[in-house]
Amino acid sequence: MLKQKLDTKLNQSRTTKALLFATTLVFIPVLTACSDHPPIAVDQCGKVIAHAKQVLGSMAPDNATLMSQCQAATDSERGCVMAATKKGQLAQCM
Repeated sequence: MLKQKLDTKLNQSRTTKALLFATTLVFIPVLTACSDHPPIAVDQCGKVIAHAKQVLGSMAPDNATLMSQCQAATDSERGCVMAATKKGQLAQCM
């Protein structure tokens, strides 16, 4: 009886570890999806804003808001925006 309980616990532990490993494999690309891009300098905000407006469409804020956000962002965050092709990707940048 005790051996059966230990075997059950061991199998549960192995299953849990396998699930955690599989989850990690799935979510690491999602979390780092916006890290494979070149940094963009603040003097390129015009291009960054144009790209963000293209991706966001009618959901894009006004130019003044976008400019203040762009100037406050890091080079890496601006690069992330330029690499984004979907609204959800843009949300991960800031």
